[in-house]
Amino acid sequence: MELSLIQKDILITLITLYHQKSSAIKGEGIAEVLKRNPGTVRNQMQALKALGLVDGVPGPKGGYTPTSAAYKELNLNDYEKESKVPIQRGNVLTKGVNVSEIDFTTLCHPDLCHAVIKLIGSVKAFEIGDEVTIGPSPVNRLLVKGEIYGKDEVSQSLLITISEIISLPKKQIRYYMSSPVFTLERGSTFREAIHLFSEKKIHGAPVTDRGRLAGIITLSDIAKGIDREGTLDINVEKYMTYDVIIVSPKVNLYEVIGRFKEQKIGRVVIMEEERPVGILTQSDVIKVFPAL
Repeated sequence: MELSLIQKDILITLITLYHQKSSAIKGEGIAEVLKRNPGTVRNQMQALKALGLVDGVPGPKGGYTPTSAAYKELNLNDYEKESKVPIQRGNVLTKGVNVSEIDFTTLCHPDLCHAVIKLIGSVKAFEIGDEVTIGPSPVNRLLVKGEIYGKDEVSQSLLITISEIISLPKKQIRYYMSSPVFTLERGSTFREAIHLFSEKKIHGAPVTDRGRLAGIITLSDIAKGIDREGTLDINVEKYMTYDVIIVSPKVNLYEVIGRFKEQKIGRVVIMEEERPVGILTQSDVIKVFPAL
């Protein structure tokens, strides 16, 4: 059967949203993604239903679901088994859209590197000139950044000029953390903290209470305390941060990188069996991966 362009748009968007939410999708949700009139989408849904490509689900939580014939029609038989590769417009994740292929059309040009980005979903959410970030990919953990200079609504593809290709580190955080971790007891003073920082050439340390993590104190915290109280005999407990970001040593480094920017932090504490076993700072990440 030969589907029209709008029917393909609707069907691809339905499949993508259905796998994101694992429930029936309302026509209004598809219309919002495609920036189409909801009435138009509902009319096309009836045509797709007559073709056996979608099923209607009645009730307040009802909507539409794709049939197996829909996957065959769009050559998406393995879609359920595939990993999802996200795409961001600016710094915002584009919902209802995933990347299925990246085809590098130029690599040897000294000034330009172009690629065609094939989408599962609609290109209508994107505009010429948009900055996009694709990935990370499931195997090589690749991130591709670039600017859109063209769109192909027939093949649902974006044409981009690539500005950066990054391969994220794939090893667990245990391979990058500083260990053993140097800690301070809850009853330690600023004077003891500064001595530890100077001796170990560090800028912060976890604070423990009988071996268990209680908080974290940094040079910035100490400077703030001294400025307010003018003494080094202050207990670190008074100015330490209680809400510490902790991770397992088994977590991959690329999973932690985003937290530094999102949560505006300079370090995370690596915990194993409820005890600090290491620490990772922004400086550690930059040493491993200067492009970040």
